[in-house]
Formats: sequence, C-alpha cells, structure tokens
Amino acid sequence: MIDLPSLPFLDFAVDLAPLLLVVALLLLSLLSFGFIFHLRFKTRKSHYLESFNSLWTVRLLLVSFVILWALNELLRLPFLRKKYFHHFLSTLTRTQQANLCKVHVVLSLGFLEPGFLVILLFLLNVSIKKKTPRGSWAFAFLLATCLPVFLLQFLFVFFRRLDFHLPESFFESSKVSGADGETVLCSYPLLSTILFGAFVIIYCFYFMFSCWTVLSLVINKMLRSRIYCLTVTVLSTISLQVLFQGLSALWPPEKQAFGALELVIFLSMFTCAAVGEGIFIIIPITDSLAVSGECYRWISGDQTRPLEPSNEESV
Repeated sequence: MIDLPSLPFLDFAVDLAPLLLVVALLLLSLLSFGFIFHLRFKTRKSHYLESFNSLWTVRLLLVSFVILWALNELLRLPFLRKKYFHHFLSTLTRTQQANLCKVHVVLSLGFLEPGFLVILLFLLNVSIKKKTPRGSWAFAFLLATCLPVFLLQFLFVFFRRLDFHLPESFFESSKVSGADGETVLCSYPLLSTILFGAFVIIYCFYFMFSCWTVLSLVINKMLRSRIYCLTVTVLSTISLQVLFQGLSALWPPEKQAFGALELVIFLSMFTCAAVGEGIFIIIPITDSLAVSGECYRWISGDQTRPLEPSNEESV
C-alpha cells in the first residue's frame, strides 16, 4: 500500500461532488424523458417522424438505466448515511450496511453499467439500418448480454465459499471505518473488477467495429463528429473506470487515495452517461423536430422538396 499526502479539501469533495453530479444527471435524464415524450406526441401529427421514433421505448430504457445507476451510487456515499439518513440507517447493523455495499457492486458492475453500454451499442447499430427493428430485440439483446455478467457478479460477491483461497481484496466489497467503528465504507472487489474488465474488453472491440461501420456509411460531417465524440468518450471513460477500480484495491476505503480514485471512477461513468444521453436522445430529437418543421413548410409551399428524417439522425 502506498501512502499519499493528505489534502484537507479532498474528503469534502469526495462526499459532495458525487451528490451534486447525481442531481445534475437526474435533471438531465428528466430532460431526456421530456424530449422523448414530446417527440412521441409529435409523431401523432407528423408521419415524417414515425420511423425515427419507432425505438422510443429503447431510448426510455437507456434513460431509465442512467437514473437507476445514479440512484444506486447513493448507496455507497457515507456522507448521506451520516448527515441525511441517520435516523433510518442507525437501525441497520454493520452486516446490513455491508450487504448494501454488495448490492451496489452487483447492480452497478453486473447490470446497470453493462445494460447502459449494451443499449448504447444497440442504438448505434440500428442507426444505419434501412429497416428499424422492433424494440423487443433490444430487450432480448440486453438480457442475453447482461444476464451472465449479473449472475457471475452475484455469485462472486455474495458467496464467499468460492474464494479459492484468494486474497481478501478479491472479494471485499466493504470495510468498517476505523474512526467510529460503525460506518461501513464500500469498496470494489478485485474479482468483480476483473469480470467487469473482461466485459469491457469484449465490448470495446465490438463498439469500435460498430463505430467504424457507421463512419464508413455516414457522409454528413456533423454526424461523423458526433460518432468520433461518442467513440472517444465511451472507450476512454470505461477503460479509465476499470483501471482505477483495479488500482483502488491498493488502499483501504478510509484512505484519501481511495476516495480520489472513487471520485474518478464515478466521473468516468457520469461522463459516459451524460454524453450518451446527449448524442442519442437530446441532439437527434432536436434535429428531427427541426426537420419536421422543414417538412411542414414544404407542405405549405415554402420548400421545393420534403426532408424526411432517416435512421442516421439517431446519432
């Protein structure tokens, strides 16, 4: 274990920054919900938007995963336990608090983050399809991809009899704080990080191939810039997350170095989620509504030809 110099403001930043960013992400997600339902309402009046909005349930699923991930991150914040939920959490034993940390790890690394990434990949792939598939294919793709990861995470985190004599850091998802002996701090089991890292490696290759396929077909410079932005953001953030989760095993949760790494881990997924909602929901819906306005002007005689939104406008 490497000791780093203590910074007085770091503990406050580690506690407060995730809480503020969770609120910001929830507001962005509510805005995305508003865009989706607004476009859903507009499709009743404009058939030009029907093909684009055929996957509105998949976009709702994407935003739902972001919201659930943000709320799940609140489970690991000791700041909330001590300051805001003291009366509720004081009834919990240390074992129950440790189980909350286990639930956080399994949901985050086993279902919510892989699920969000899988839906992101699904929307990227269908953006260049001439015929938009049904939304049920997204659910089938999600279950087939995430269910094995979720079951393995659940098995490794909750069943210690399968430890194979590995060090404690491979399975430790929480630790009792030495300050008061009552606060349980959450951590990332190294085995869960390795499993999530294996998923990320496979995902990155598939994601890069999909991005290359989309870029080879898209001519519009603005759409190409969005794909480049999405590619760099997703690949860099999830790679950084896995790297810093692995490094966090070098320090116990009460150390400032662990808190700093935990903040970087949170910021990585936060950035990926915010960019994903912006590129796949807010920006394309805004563009499609603008195209719909052009179509209405054409119908009224102001344009020479109609402009119909294509699947490419979903990225």
